Amino acid sequence: MHTTAHATPAAESPFAHLCFAAGPGYLSACTGGLPTAATAAAMRSYLDDWAAGRADARALGEQAERCRALYARIAGVPAERVALGSQVSQLVSVVASSVPDGSEVLCAAGDFASLAHPLEQLAHRGVSVRYAPVARLAEEVRPGTALVAFSLVQSASGEVADAAAIADAAARAGARTLVDLTQSLGWLPLGAAPFDFTVCHAYKWLCAPRGTAFLTVREGLDDELRPLAAGWCSADDIWSSCYAGNMPLAAGAGRFDVSPAWPVIGGTEAALRDIASLDIDAVHAHDLALANAARTALGLPAGGSAIVTWSDPAGDDLAALTAAGIVASGRAGNARISFHLWNTEADVARLARALGR
Repeated sequence: MHTTAHATPAAESPFAHLCFAAGPGYLSACTGGLPTAATAAAMRSYLDDWAAGRADARALGEQAERCRALYARIAGVPAERVALGSQVSQLVSVVASSVPDGSEVLCAAGDFASLAHPLEQLAHRGVSVRYAPVARLAEEVRPGTALVAFSLVQSASGEVADAAAIADAAARAGARTLVDLTQSLGWLPLGAAPFDFTVCHAYKWLCAPRGTAFLTVREGLDDELRPLAAGWCSADDIWSSCYAGNMPLAAGAGRFDVSPAWPVIGGTEAALRDIASLDIDAVHAHDLALANAARTALGLPAGGSAIVTWSDPAGDDLAALTAAGIVASGRAGNARISFHLWNTEADVARLARALGR
Protein backbone atom coordinates (compact mmCIF):
# COMPACT_ATOMS: atom_id res chain seq x y z
CA MET A 1 0.00 0.00 0.00
CA HIS A 2 1.26 3.47 -0.83
CA THR A 3 -0.03 6.16 1.51
CA THR A 4 1.10 9.75 1.40
CA ALA A 5 2.38 11.14 4.68
CA HIS A 6 0.15 14.03 5.66
CA ALA A 7 -1.95 15.16 8.59
CA THR A 8 -5.05 13.06 9.07
CA PRO A 9 -8.45 14.41 8.03
CA ALA A 10 -10.86 14.68 10.90
CA ALA A 11 -13.48 12.55 9.19
CA GLU A 12 -11.57 9.33 8.63
CA SER A 13 -8.18 7.78 9.22
CA PRO A 14 -6.23 6.84 6.07
CA PHE A 15 -6.04 3.38 7.61
CA ALA A 16 -9.81 2.98 8.03
CA HIS A 17 -9.79 0.17 5.43
CA LEU A 18 -8.35 -2.08 8.17
CA CYS A 19 -11.77 -1.89 9.84
CA PHE A 20 -11.27 -1.30 13.55
CA ALA A 21 -14.55 -1.91 15.36
CA ALA A 22 -13.94 0.34 18.38
CA GLY A 23 -15.61 3.73 18.43
CA PRO A 24 -13.82 7.07 18.84
CA GLY A 25 -11.88 7.90 21.97
CA TYR A 26 -9.51 4.94 22.18
CA LEU A 27 -6.19 6.65 22.94
CA SER A 28 -4.32 3.69 24.36
CA ALA A 29 -2.26 1.80 21.78
CA CYS A 30 0.57 2.05 24.30
CA THR A 31 -1.50 -0.17 26.62
CA GLY A 32 -2.92 -2.49 23.99
CA GLY A 33 -3.56 -2.25 20.28
CA LEU A 34 -6.93 -2.85 18.63
CA PRO A 35 -7.64 -5.80 16.33
CA THR A 36 -8.41 -5.25 12.69
CA ALA A 37 -11.42 -7.03 11.24
CA ALA A 38 -9.08 -9.69 9.85
CA THR A 39 -7.50 -10.31 13.25
CA ALA A 40 -10.86 -10.60 14.99
CA ALA A 41 -12.08 -13.02 12.30
CA ALA A 42 -8.97 -15.19 12.66
CA MET A 43 -9.45 -15.40 16.41
CA ARG A 44 -13.08 -16.47 15.98
CA SER A 45 -12.06 -18.99 13.33
CA TYR A 46 -9.66 -20.71 15.70
CA LEU A 47 -12.33 -20.91 18.41
CA ASP A 48 -14.82 -22.39 15.94
CA ASP A 49 -12.27 -24.95 14.70
CA TRP A 50 -11.27 -25.90 18.22
CA ALA A 51 -14.90 -26.33 19.33
CA ALA A 52 -15.62 -28.47 16.28
CA GLY A 53 -12.54 -30.65 16.78
CA ARG A 54 -10.84 -29.27 13.66
CA ALA A 55 -7.77 -27.65 15.27
CA ASP A 56 -4.75 -28.77 13.23
CA ALA A 57 -1.36 -28.66 14.97
CA ARG A 58 0.58 -28.79 11.71
CA ALA A 59 -1.44 -25.97 10.20
CA LEU A 60 -0.93 -23.91 13.35
CA GLY A 61 2.81 -24.52 13.09
CA GLU A 62 2.71 -23.24 9.51
CA GLN A 63 0.91 -20.12 10.75
CA ALA A 64 3.68 -19.61 13.31
CA GLU A 65 6.29 -19.77 10.54
CA ARG A 66 4.38 -17.18 8.55
CA CYS A 67 4.32 -14.99 11.67
CA ARG A 68 8.09 -15.31 11.89
CA ALA A 69 8.48 -14.22 8.26
CA LEU A 70 6.06 -11.30 8.61
CA TYR A 71 7.69 -10.08 11.80
CA ALA A 72 11.11 -10.32 10.18
CA ARG A 73 9.84 -8.13 7.34
CA ILE A 74 8.47 -5.54 9.75
CA ALA A 75 11.59 -5.57 11.93
CA GLY A 76 13.97 -5.49 8.97
CA VAL A 77 15.94 -8.68 9.66
CA PRO A 78 16.13 -12.14 8.02
CA ALA A 79 13.54 -14.66 9.22
CA GLU A 80 16.24 -16.99 10.58
CA ARG A 81 17.22 -14.23 12.99
CA VAL A 82 13.76 -14.29 14.67
CA ALA A 83 12.59 -16.46 17.57
CA LEU A 84 8.97 -16.80 18.71
CA GLY A 85 7.98 -16.60 22.34
CA SER A 86 5.00 -15.70 24.47
CA GLN A 87 6.33 -13.06 26.89
CA VAL A 88 9.08 -10.46 26.75
CA SER A 89 10.47 -11.37 30.17
CA GLN A 90 11.09 -14.98 29.10
CA LEU A 91 12.98 -13.82 26.01
CA VAL A 92 15.00 -11.31 28.04
CA SER A 93 15.97 -14.18 30.34
CA VAL A 94 17.50 -15.96 27.34
CA VAL A 95 19.60 -12.89 26.52
CA ALA A 96 20.55 -12.57 30.20
CA SER A 97 22.18 -15.99 29.96
CA SER A 98 24.93 -14.39 27.84
CA VAL A 99 26.03 -11.85 30.46
CA PRO A 100 29.43 -12.85 31.94
CA ASP A 101 29.76 -13.45 35.66
CA GLY A 102 30.85 -10.38 37.60
CA SER A 103 30.09 -7.93 34.81
CA GLU A 104 27.77 -4.92 34.61
CA VAL A 105 24.46 -4.38 32.86
CA LEU A 106 23.44 -0.79 32.13
CA CYS A 107 19.67 -0.14 32.03
CA ALA A 108 17.47 2.89 31.56
CA ALA A 109 16.10 4.28 34.81
CA GLY A 110 12.37 3.69 35.11
CA ASP A 111 12.26 1.20 32.24
CA PHE A 112 9.61 -1.49 32.08
CA ALA A 113 9.94 -4.36 34.56
CA SER A 114 9.75 -7.11 31.92
CA LEU A 115 13.06 -5.83 30.57
CA ALA A 116 14.86 -4.95 33.80
CA HIS A 117 13.57 -7.61 36.19
CA PRO A 118 15.15 -10.66 34.53
CA LEU A 119 18.51 -8.87 34.49
CA GLU A 120 18.29 -8.17 38.23
CA GLN A 121 18.07 -11.93 38.76
CA LEU A 122 21.72 -12.29 37.69
CA ALA A 123 22.95 -10.99 41.06
CA HIS A 124 23.79 -14.53 42.19
CA ARG A 125 26.45 -14.58 39.45
CA GLY A 126 27.96 -11.31 40.62
CA VAL A 127 26.30 -9.29 37.85
CA SER A 128 25.39 -5.74 38.85
CA VAL A 129 22.65 -3.69 37.22
CA ARG A 130 23.25 0.05 37.03
CA TYR A 131 20.57 2.54 35.99
CA ALA A 132 20.89 5.88 34.22
CA PRO A 133 18.37 8.22 32.57
CA VAL A 134 17.71 7.08 29.03
CA ALA A 135 18.96 10.43 27.73
CA ARG A 136 22.35 9.73 29.35
CA LEU A 137 22.77 6.06 28.49
CA ALA A 138 25.33 6.62 25.74
CA GLU A 139 27.67 8.59 27.99
CA GLU A 140 27.16 6.17 30.89
CA VAL A 141 28.57 3.16 29.01
CA ARG A 142 31.98 2.34 30.49
CA PRO A 143 34.64 -0.40 30.47
CA GLY A 144 33.16 -3.43 32.19
CA THR A 145 29.67 -2.79 30.84
CA ALA A 146 28.71 -6.08 29.18
CA LEU A 147 25.15 -5.28 28.12
CA VAL A 148 23.17 -2.09 27.55
CA ALA A 149 19.44 -2.75 27.84
CA PHE A 150 16.74 -0.18 27.13
CA SER A 151 13.33 0.31 25.57
CA LEU A 152 13.54 2.27 22.33
CA VAL A 153 10.44 4.16 23.49
CA GLN A 154 9.88 4.40 27.22
CA SER A 155 6.56 3.06 28.47
CA ALA A 156 6.03 5.52 31.33
CA SER A 157 7.04 8.71 29.52
CA GLY A 158 7.02 8.03 25.78
CA GLU A 159 10.62 9.27 25.54
CA VAL A 160 12.42 8.06 22.43
CA ALA A 161 15.99 6.91 23.07
CA ASP A 162 18.92 8.10 20.96
CA ALA A 163 19.47 4.56 19.72
CA ALA A 164 22.31 5.35 17.33
CA ALA A 165 24.39 7.08 20.01
CA ILE A 166 23.78 4.29 22.51
CA ALA A 167 24.64 1.57 20.00
CA ASP A 168 27.84 3.40 19.01
CA ALA A 169 28.91 3.79 22.64
CA ALA A 170 28.19 0.14 23.35
CA ALA A 171 30.20 -0.99 20.32
CA ARG A 172 33.19 1.11 21.40
CA ALA A 173 33.06 -0.49 24.86
CA GLY A 174 32.58 -4.02 23.52
CA ALA A 175 29.12 -4.22 25.10
CA ARG A 176 26.10 -5.91 23.58
CA THR A 177 22.80 -4.11 23.08
CA LEU A 178 19.37 -5.44 24.09
CA VAL A 179 16.50 -3.22 22.95
CA ASP A 180 12.80 -3.61 23.72
CA LEU A 181 10.76 -2.58 20.67
CA THR A 182 7.36 -3.20 22.25
CA GLN A 183 6.48 0.51 22.39
CA SER A 184 8.01 1.45 19.04
CA LEU A 185 7.68 -1.23 16.37
CA GLY A 186 4.59 -0.51 14.31
CA TRP A 187 4.83 3.28 14.34
CA LEU A 188 8.52 4.27 14.58
CA PRO A 189 10.58 3.59 11.42
CA LEU A 190 13.44 1.84 13.20
CA GLY A 191 13.58 -1.93 13.45
CA ALA A 192 15.82 -4.57 14.95
CA ALA A 193 18.79 -4.55 12.56
CA PRO A 194 21.01 -2.00 14.40
CA PHE A 195 21.05 -3.99 17.64
CA ASP A 196 22.54 -7.24 18.90
CA PHE A 197 19.31 -8.45 20.51
CA THR A 198 15.78 -7.11 20.49
CA VAL A 199 12.53 -8.21 22.09
CA CYS A 200 8.98 -7.18 21.27
CA HIS A 201 5.52 -8.18 22.36
CA ALA A 202 3.14 -7.80 19.41
CA TYR A 203 -0.03 -6.81 21.28
CA LYS A 204 0.55 -3.06 21.35
CA TRP A 205 1.49 -1.15 18.17
CA LEU A 206 1.45 -4.29 16.02
CA CYS A 207 -2.20 -4.83 16.99
CA ALA A 208 -1.87 -8.57 17.58
CA PRO A 209 -3.62 -10.50 20.36
CA ARG A 210 -1.67 -10.82 23.58
CA GLY A 211 0.43 -13.97 23.73
CA THR A 212 3.01 -13.69 20.92
CA ALA A 213 6.40 -12.07 21.48
CA PHE A 214 9.55 -12.05 19.38
CA LEU A 215 13.31 -12.12 19.92
CA THR A 216 15.89 -11.16 17.31
CA VAL A 217 19.51 -12.27 17.55
CA ARG A 218 22.24 -10.78 15.40
CA GLU A 219 23.94 -13.33 13.16
CA GLY A 220 26.91 -14.95 14.87
CA LEU A 221 25.60 -14.45 18.41
CA ASP A 222 23.35 -17.53 18.76
CA ASP A 223 26.00 -19.52 20.59
CA GLU A 224 26.41 -16.77 23.20
CA LEU A 225 22.88 -17.47 24.46
CA ARG A 226 21.54 -20.46 26.31
CA PRO A 227 18.15 -21.79 25.14
CA LEU A 228 16.76 -21.88 28.68
CA ALA A 229 13.25 -22.84 27.60
CA ALA A 230 14.19 -25.24 24.78
CA GLY A 231 11.30 -27.52 23.94
CA TRP A 232 9.67 -29.39 21.12
CA CYS A 233 9.51 -26.26 18.95
CA SER A 234 13.20 -25.40 19.29
CA ALA A 235 14.26 -27.47 16.26
CA ASP A 236 14.15 -26.82 12.52
CA ASP A 237 12.00 -29.92 11.91
CA ILE A 238 9.88 -30.20 15.03
CA TRP A 239 7.92 -33.27 13.93
CA SER A 240 11.05 -35.41 13.59
CA SER A 241 12.64 -34.22 16.83
CA CYS A 242 9.92 -33.92 19.43
CA TYR A 243 10.95 -36.91 21.55
CA ALA A 244 14.00 -37.51 23.73
CA GLY A 245 16.82 -39.20 21.88
CA ASN A 246 16.71 -36.86 18.87
CA MET A 247 16.40 -33.23 19.92
CA PRO A 248 18.71 -31.06 17.78
CA LEU A 249 18.51 -27.31 18.17
CA ALA A 250 17.54 -25.17 15.20
CA ALA A 251 20.46 -23.77 13.25
CA GLY A 252 19.35 -20.15 13.69
CA ALA A 253 17.45 -18.12 16.26
CA GLY A 254 14.60 -20.64 16.10
CA ARG A 255 16.48 -22.59 18.77
CA PHE A 256 15.06 -20.05 21.23
CA ASP A 257 11.44 -20.67 20.18
CA VAL A 258 8.82 -21.83 22.61
CA SER A 259 5.62 -23.53 21.52
CA PRO A 260 3.28 -20.88 20.09
CA ALA A 261 0.05 -20.05 21.89
CA TRP A 262 -2.37 -21.70 19.49
CA PRO A 263 -5.47 -19.57 20.23
CA VAL A 264 -3.66 -16.36 19.22
CA ILE A 265 -1.27 -17.40 16.45
CA GLY A 266 -3.85 -16.97 13.67
CA GLY A 267 -4.79 -13.54 14.97
CA THR A 268 -1.12 -12.64 15.18
CA GLU A 269 -0.59 -13.64 11.56
CA ALA A 270 -3.53 -11.51 10.41
CA ALA A 271 -2.33 -8.53 12.45
CA LEU A 272 1.24 -8.73 11.19
CA ARG A 273 0.05 -9.10 7.61
CA ASP A 274 -1.98 -5.92 7.97
CA ILE A 275 0.88 -3.98 9.57
CA ALA A 276 3.39 -5.25 7.00
CA SER A 277 1.16 -3.93 4.21
CA LEU A 278 1.45 -0.35 5.45
CA ASP A 279 3.95 2.37 4.63
CA ILE A 280 5.70 2.82 7.99
CA ASP A 281 6.64 6.41 7.15
CA ALA A 282 2.99 7.22 6.56
CA VAL A 283 2.04 5.57 9.86
CA HIS A 284 4.74 7.55 11.65
CA ALA A 285 3.57 10.82 10.10
CA HIS A 286 -0.08 10.09 10.97
CA ASP A 287 0.60 9.08 14.58
CA LEU A 288 3.05 11.90 15.26
CA ALA A 289 0.83 14.59 13.71
CA LEU A 290 -2.03 13.63 15.99
CA ALA A 291 0.23 13.34 19.05
CA ASN A 292 1.61 16.83 18.43
CA ALA A 293 -1.88 18.22 17.85
CA ALA A 294 -2.76 16.81 21.28
CA ARG A 295 0.36 18.38 22.78
CA THR A 296 -0.71 21.75 21.37
CA ALA A 297 -4.16 21.32 22.91
CA LEU A 298 -2.55 20.41 26.24
CA GLY A 299 -0.12 23.34 26.16
CA LEU A 300 2.89 21.03 25.78
CA PRO A 301 5.83 21.52 23.40
CA ALA A 302 5.98 19.43 20.24
CA GLY A 303 7.71 16.07 20.57
CA GLY A 304 8.88 13.07 18.62
CA SER A 305 6.76 10.36 20.20
CA ALA A 306 3.32 8.93 19.46
CA ILE A 307 2.91 8.63 23.24
CA VAL A 308 1.93 11.82 25.08
CA THR A 309 2.31 12.11 28.85
CA TRP A 310 1.87 14.89 31.34
CA SER A 311 1.93 15.20 35.11
CA ASP A 312 -1.28 14.01 36.76
CA PRO A 313 -0.25 12.79 40.22
CA ALA A 314 -3.77 12.75 41.67
CA GLY A 315 -5.29 11.21 38.55
CA ASP A 316 -7.74 14.07 38.04
CA ASP A 317 -7.14 14.41 34.30
CA LEU A 318 -7.31 10.66 33.81
CA ALA A 319 -10.64 10.61 35.64
CA ALA A 320 -11.95 13.40 33.42
CA LEU A 321 -10.89 11.53 30.30
CA THR A 322 -12.57 8.35 31.50
CA ALA A 323 -15.77 10.25 32.31
CA ALA A 324 -15.76 11.60 28.74
CA GLY A 325 -15.52 8.09 27.28
CA ILE A 326 -11.84 8.35 26.40
CA VAL A 327 -9.68 5.29 27.04
CA ALA A 328 -6.34 6.45 28.44
CA SER A 329 -3.95 5.27 31.15
CA GLY A 330 -1.95 6.51 34.10
CA ARG A 331 1.69 5.56 34.63
CA ALA A 332 4.29 6.74 37.16
CA GLY A 333 2.27 9.81 38.17
CA ASN A 334 1.50 10.77 34.58
CA ALA A 335 -1.60 10.71 32.44
CA ARG A 336 -0.75 8.85 29.24
CA ILE A 337 -2.38 8.80 25.81
CA SER A 338 -1.23 7.64 22.40
CA PHE A 339 -2.30 7.79 18.77
CA HIS A 340 -2.30 5.07 16.14
CA LEU A 341 -4.02 3.82 13.02
CA TRP A 342 -7.64 4.22 14.12
CA ASN A 343 -7.31 7.74 15.53
CA THR A 344 -8.28 11.03 13.85
CA GLU A 345 -8.30 14.73 14.64
CA ALA A 346 -11.76 14.17 16.14
CA ASP A 347 -10.02 12.31 18.98
CA VAL A 348 -7.82 15.34 19.65
CA ALA A 349 -10.89 17.59 19.77
CA ARG A 350 -12.61 15.18 22.14
CA LEU A 351 -9.53 15.19 24.38
CA ALA A 352 -9.47 19.00 24.48
CA ARG A 353 -13.18 19.16 25.37
CA ALA A 354 -12.81 16.57 28.14
CA LEU A 355 -10.05 18.57 29.82
CA GLY A 356 -11.54 22.00 29.12
CA ARG A 357 -8.55 23.10 27.05
